[in-house]
Amino acid sequence: MIPAALRRGTALGAVVLSLLTVPAHAATARPAHPAAPAAALPRPDLAGLREVLRTAGRQGAPGATARIDDGGSVLTASVGVADRATKRALADTDRFRVGSITKTFTAVVLLQLADEGKLNLDASVDHYLPGLLPDRRITVRHVLSHRSGLYDYTNDMFARTVPGFEAVRTKVFTYRQLVERSLRHAPTGRPGGAYAYSNTNFVVAGMLVEKLTGRPVATAYQDRIFTPLKLRDTFYVHPGTALPGRYARGYLTPDAPGTALVDATRQTVSWAQSAGAIISSTRDLNTFYSALLRGRLTSVAQLRQMRSWVPAGTGQAYGLGLRRRDLSCGVSVYGHTGAVQGYYSYAFTSADGRRSLAALADTSNNAAVHTTMLRTLESAFCGAPAKSRRQAAVAERPEDAASGAGPAARR
Repeated sequence: MIPAALRRGTALGAVVLSLLTVPAHAATARPAHPAAPAAALPRPDLAGLREVLRTAGRQGAPGATARIDDGGSVLTASVGVADRATKRALADTDRFRVGSITKTFTAVVLLQLADEGKLNLDASVDHYLPGLLPDRRITVRHVLSHRSGLYDYTNDMFARTVPGFEAVRTKVFTYRQLVERSLRHAPTGRPGGAYAYSNTNFVVAGMLVEKLTGRPVATAYQDRIFTPLKLRDTFYVHPGTALPGRYARGYLTPDAPGTALVDATRQTVSWAQSAGAIISSTRDLNTFYSALLRGRLTSVAQLRQMRSWVPAGTGQAYGLGLRRRDLSCGVSVYGHTGAVQGYYSYAFTSADGRRSLAALADTSNNAAVHTTMLRTLESAFCGAPAKSRRQAAVAERPEDAASGAGPAARR
């Protein structure tokens, strides 16, 4: 099924937006945050981007790669290896597990169903999945914005990183089994309260997709997103364990310092499913987020709902399956981060979808690497720091050139 938003132009959507009234939830969710248009963005800092990737390598990532799509031009950078055994170099064309970036895909499907009149974001989850949750006050909107109060079952599952992973590497869970793990714990907050990240929310979201479409989430992703956008590298293979085609292997960092990395590539990712089991590439992720922010996947009205923000940490806000990050240069970017055993991934785009960055480090459970890789956003959207720009300008003078004047396990 091709979403209506992909079959029609955006003019009608613009009219619909102009007729919208302020939604009832506006008192607790902030409206779309203004961001600098892509035309005002400085040139990406490719040298800075390479240095970020090299730093991640020094901190323990076997490899790191990034791709910037900017209005038709493409910039890429890669360091290190995709396979520690064969020493094959990592490339931006390699496929990888995207972890929680999956959450945006799941949210998009539900927003399309809302466009089709099959889902009310402010209806109780119990209306669609009777008896699943003990609190009937939890709405679909609460689930998609991490404000349900549902405990994150992965806190227990991966309290010890490597043993926890090995215990579930080949297991196949049902959605209900995962929800039951969450419900063994008391709620972390009241429905509609503060943001509290929980994978349980997007397990429930996957159940909603399957209930309302009558089909597996894999089919919903394929028919509504992968095929219409011609995503050649994007798959949902659960419960299969293999990544199709050319891919980067993923290496899990053990909790004990100095312990050998664990090859975590082959796994069912059944512990995550609609919360984190998609496989993709940097090219496809840029295509996806650009299309989303340009209004090609939902109506303007539903995209506006997706960008109704609640605070989610310093310089961050969360909408419906979509994260906003506010950068040092005053630019805000939109997308998601992902962490699944062996992979850290990052995919964000500008407010108008013109400039997009996707990046990967082929390790996880390494806080230093994760923090470093977030700096790829600064290089992609803020450009070189003032001092670096002055140095670059000097180096580009003809005389200087002639004289030789001078690279989260669950979120």
